[in-house]
Amino acid sequence: MVVRAKKTKAVKVCRECHRVVEGEACVICGTSNLSEDWAGYLVIIDPEHSEIAKKMKITLPGRYALKVR
Repeated sequence: MVVRAKKTKAVKVCRECHRVVEGEACVICGTSNLSEDWAGYLVIIDPEHSEIAKKMKITLPGRYALKVR
């Protein structure tokens, strides 16, 4: 029996704003400067009351990477 691994789509992250992107361009800043080399997953729900969001200068809720290479 042959077992085939399901291909997973590589998750890309914007190098400018660290937003996790599902297309070929960032919906926040519009850049296509994306990376598949990133670390740390962060979900911001309420950026106004989040200390991490303030430190990272995040103003919109969403999924972000902590470090992008």
